[in-house]
Amino acid sequence: MSEIGYVRGDATAPQGKGVKLITHVCNDRGGWGKGFVLALSRRWPEPEAAYRRWHRERAGNDFGLGAVQYVQVGPYLWVANMIGQRGTRTGGKGVPVRYDAIDRALASVAERAAGLDASVHMPRIGCGLAGGEWSVVEPLIAERLLTRGIAVTVYDIDGSDGPDGS
Repeated sequence: MSEIGYVRGDATAPQGKGVKLITHVCNDRGGWGKGFVLALSRRWPEPEAAYRRWHRERAGNDFGLGAVQYVQVGPYLWVANMIGQRGTRTGGKGVPVRYDAIDRALASVAERAAGLDASVHMPRIGCGLAGGEWSVVEPLIAERLLTRGIAVTVYDIDGSDGPDGS
């Protein structure tokens, strides 16, 4: 089994050759406006538009914790909007991250990445605004992706203070 590659850089500009799948965690409330999603929106309008439509039409689709929406943003580049956090704020019920939802979403990402013969690229998902711990998320990535031989690169922004580059 290979290891996760850690690099300094921008996850919206993934390194390497071949098909790439950028994964990130979204909330289950339809909010898009802080954290990594802002970097995505600066580069491509499609992931935000698709996520907002997915949420708006949720009565007739699979929108919810653990679901994943795939948005093609280039000939060899996809974005995976993974629903892995409940709401957007830390409060009486703890942090927004939902590890079981991230795990289910990563299982879907593994299937899609294998089908596309794609590498997977991400910030430290679930560990910024969602409040998660990388020591919990990293083994999920290893189990769902690395065991299947899928290359994974995690990006940390230069000069960042937070684990997700924020």
